Amino acid sequence: MRQIISIDKEKCDGCGLCEDACHEGAIAVINGKARLVREEHCDGLGDCLPECPKGAISFIMKDTLPFDPTASAIPMVKAANACDCIDVVKNRPGSKGEMTRWPIQLKLVSMKAPFFNGADILIAADCTAFVSKDFHERFIKDRVVLIGCPKLDKEEYGQRIAEILKNDVRSVNLVRMDIPCCNELARMVKEAMILCQKDMALNISVMSTDGTVAE
Repeated sequence: MRQIISIDKEKCDGCGLCEDACHEGAIAVINGKARLVREEHCDGLGDCLPECPKGAISFIMKDTLPFDPTASAIPMVKAANACDCIDVVKNRPGSKGEMTRWPIQLKLVSMKAPFFNGADILIAADCTAFVSKDFHERFIKDRVVLIGCPKLDKEEYGQRIAEILKNDVRSVNLVRMDIPCCNELARMVKEAMILCQKDMALNISVMSTDGTVAE
């Protein structure tokens, strides 16, 4: 059993954006519909998810062929690292982590993912988890996690976050660093809440570089 993508043929309009986004060559548009043509080429990371304008792509767990890095279009070392990333977040027996959903990168997650409905969301700056040793227990538990860094990603998150909040989201929790570049992440979250025109709770935690937090 491993994570791969699934394409809803009813929602797919055959635009081909997912095919272009798939670095492994696992997707092809056939007769006007995108298809996962080789499951062993799908690394399960989902670069195609955020590119789909119809929300037709989702993750599933399936008993299928293992990912074959030698058959894919990406370099061998990149494929090996990708497989390691998937394995880390599976909550293996004995794991004490609170992670329950994948992916967590803001630019990768599907904006219409079903797990957003009824969820309390945590939006965290990339650095915060490395500064706080109790980050999982304090911030992640019982929340859907999204991470990002507006300085590194060079991406405007406001519209994407707004689309996510249009789901049945209950609350937003933002954890940011007490450094100037993180002000931008807070601005975009607040802007997104205005854009989605929904009244919901927002809690902002500001973390210093020594791990202490002010709310």
